Amino acid sequence: MSKAVTKITGAPSEVIADLRGALEWLKAEGDLIETDKEVNPDLEVTAVQKQLDGGCPILFNNVKGKPNHRVVTNLFGDMNTINKMFGWKDDTERTRKLAYALSHPTPSVIVNQKEAPSQEVVIEKPADVNEYMVPIRHTEYEPELTVGSGNRVISGEHFGGGTDLGYNRMNFRWGNVGTFQISPGSHMWQVVTKYYNENKPIPITMCFGVPPACTLLAGAGFDYVILPQGCDEVAVAGAVQGAPVRLVKARTVNALALADCEVVLEGYVNPRDRRFETAESEKAGVQGRYHFHPEWAGYMGKAYKAPTFHVTAVTMRKPESKPIIFALGVHTLDDHNIDTTVREAAMFELCDRIQPGIIQDVVIPYCMTDWGGAIIQVKKRNKIDEGWQRNFMSALMSTSQGMRICIAVSEDTDPYDMDDVMWCLTTRVNPHTDILNPIPGGRGQTFMPAERMTAGEKEWTASNTRFEGGMCIDATVPFGYESDFMRPVYAVEKVNLKNFFSEKDIQNAKSRMKGWVHSLARTGR
Repeated sequence: MSKAVTKITGAPSEVIADLRGALEWLKAEGDLIETDKEVNPDLEVTAVQKQLDGGCPILFNNVKGKPNHRVVTNLFGDMNTINKMFGWKDDTERTRKLAYALSHPTPSVIVNQKEAPSQEVVIEKPADVNEYMVPIRHTEYEPELTVGSGNRVISGEHFGGGTDLGYNRMNFRWGNVGTFQISPGSHMWQVVTKYYNENKPIPITMCFGVPPACTLLAGAGFDYVILPQGCDEVAVAGAVQGAPVRLVKARTVNALALADCEVVLEGYVNPRDRRFETAESEKAGVQGRYHFHPEWAGYMGKAYKAPTFHVTAVTMRKPESKPIIFALGVHTLDDHNIDTTVREAAMFELCDRIQPGIIQDVVIPYCMTDWGGAIIQVKKRNKIDEGWQRNFMSALMSTSQGMRICIAVSEDTDPYDMDDVMWCLTTRVNPHTDILNPIPGGRGQTFMPAERMTAGEKEWTASNTRFEGGMCIDATVPFGYESDFMRPVYAVEKVNLKNFFSEKDIQNAKSRMKGWVHSLARTGR
């Protein structure tokens, strides 16, 4: 294990080691907006968030029906703010530093229960878990409110000796028992599958209002090659924030919790006690057909028959301190950035491990919907490097369940600019030789309607659907043909607009520039 990483810039490590400290720092920096106006968790929280999607974090101090709670959302909506907080100068540096953290974890520490803010109050055998949560409803299409932003912690023997962070949607329809939706193929899916035949409940904690670095790692549950069972995701989170994450032993189960979070649900996941997520789907006795909350792909999710989470205790900070719940809106930039930030780094690390020095960047834009795709940027140094971009794409497609499209571009292309990427697709791709389908008949995700349709009239479940394969597109410049693909570069660095126009005239003209022209004007292409 490596020593703790010392952050040079950004927020002090001790400040962002818990959510409260991070929010205070963001507020001081002018990167947080808050309101004391009452907000309704039923539709209003996500409606506000959607109108400010991609903006700064939002703190609601007055939540309807929840006088002892506050709600934060949009926490990861603006990655420039997150880059600033963690001391990353830009998106490319973030990916590279996160890739380094994946293989250089900072071991966590276990603190005494009396020292853990998350155990200031202990409620054993709670009658109604929703009393301590802030369930939300995203749209009028979904029939019930959902709890979806908690970070599960699995440790020790149940995760190969390591630790796992992740989040699962829950619906506590039975007081202290809730459905616990698990994405097929995820780390939690692997654990549940392992213990299913033994009918052995799995002790976990579900932590709410966690340190921001832990939230980032919670989105890494599909990076199997980089983060297999036995890895220490909590320790990676420690490396990201520059200080060890503090853990504490749970009060009622053999599990660990995040000591500096706001609220913890302790209990057991029961793989065989499976129940319908909504009363509507239960009444019909059909899964995969009735709406639940939105999903990562941008479509309405469906209600399934899921394993259950049996809560044995709630621990939390003192109610008078108003514990903060991170209400995660799905199919927002908040959700997207959590799911993709570590994934980009894991993909970068995998490609660089396959053949060092060629991969330059990995980007998953919002329009590629979390698991759905990725853009990789490569630099071919010599003739023998030609072809590695295809190896990379095939590897990523095989190890990222649900990926539908992977695009490779050259170093002269801005992978963050979809106009530039689309230009490459239309000018650099031979449809007969540059479009590949590496894994037809493999395993995908049932969250894609196109994949669900393969079930026909059967229930839309993982066992009834097929993956028709992904698509890799090689939009790179073939080595040795660089002069044929040379882009014109205008002398923008040699001309000062202020020598010709007033500042007012320049701003007036620039205000009319839309889309791709911004990138082209900056680079001179």
